Amino acid sequence: MREGAEREVSEVKLKKGEPVDRALRRLKKKVDRENTLRDVRMKRTYEKPSEVKRRKLKVSRFSAMLSARYADQ
Repeated sequence: MREGAEREVSEVKLKKGEPVDRALRRLKKKVDRENTLRDVRMKRTYEKPSEVKRRKLKVSRFSAMLSARYADQ
């Protein structure tokens, strides 16, 4: 791990008498809500600043297209 980098850990505490599989399901939902896996996958490889800009532009165009499509309803 790089020096100065902070690591956030998702944590779920077991409640008394709670099955482990239910706590694991809560952990999976929490990780999904925090976009932890998405961030890890994005940072696996270097992405050039121009690629970042292009990707963000593509997402914004798509969301604008969706909002324009469903604005009439």
